[in-house]
Amino acid sequence: MLTTTILATLAVAAAPALAQKGNLGFALGTKKPDGSCKYTQDYEDDFSAIQSASGSTLVRGYAASDCNCAQQILPAAKNKGFKVILGIWPDTDASYAADKAAIQTYANQYADQVYAVTVGSETLYRGNFTGEQLLEKINDVKSILPSSVKIGTADSWNKYADGTADALISSGKVDILLANAFSYWQGKEVGAGATYTYFDDLQQALGHIQSLSGSMDKIEFWNGETGWPTDGGTNYGPATASTSLASQFYSQAVCGMLDWGVNVFYFEAFDEPWKPASVGDDGSAEDETHWGAMNADRSSKFSLKC
Repeated sequence: MLTTTILATLAVAAAPALAQKGNLGFALGTKKPDGSCKYTQDYEDDFSAIQSASGSTLVRGYAASDCNCAQQILPAAKNKGFKVILGIWPDTDASYAADKAAIQTYANQYADQVYAVTVGSETLYRGNFTGEQLLEKINDVKSILPSSVKIGTADSWNKYADGTADALISSGKVDILLANAFSYWQGKEVGAGATYTYFDDLQQALGHIQSLSGSMDKIEFWNGETGWPTDGGTNYGPATASTSLASQFYSQAVCGMLDWGVNVFYFEAFDEPWKPASVGDDGSAEDETHWGAMNADRSSKFSLKC
């Protein structure tokens, strides 16, 4: 049962959107299941599957130049009636320059298809930039964007809650903020705290943003990533990778957040079997090949309708 405080904070922060549900989007990779780059037709097929399964017409990426993403995805978005959040990876000079060049070329050409641009993905969480340094990058990118395109960043919920992102929030230069929140990576069990933790994390982020900005009229807020690994994934403490549990988390947490008028990006649209195995901060195995809401062949795992 979610506390009145959490729900009230989310309600105030989401207003005036409470008259309607929040918007749903999906994180979308740039590679096919075999690791080769996607082309426009691949993205069109992705979009058809996403819209059919969920009704969503919005996706987000992470690096506009990776696999020529902006060049390939935006024509597909135009053809299929989708919007895209393009990403810039500012962590190295080379990636920043390449992504910025891709966006400068294609965001202007396909302005109607670009919902927003995010500069950085958990770069504050990793400590690669201070808030002030990231704001400099955002302002630099903003100068080359069409005026209709929003700009901001995506980071872990706690970097908004603990003041790390204050320079962005109070600058008046940022249009959109995406806060990632994974109760799975906090070792919570579905049915025993996962939904509560998810709501509480976002409440903390929203509460701090609202207290600093005074209102949410000028900053659009999204849950930038959430999700749950399905069968074949790795467990994280008591948090268990399971298709049935992922379905339960989706219906309870994701649909619940949307019902409160908060926008959500689910991580991710499709399984990505090409991804290598990795090790987490605590030394445990991490698997990112089974996080898709759908299988790598675009077939369904569970209902994505709320």
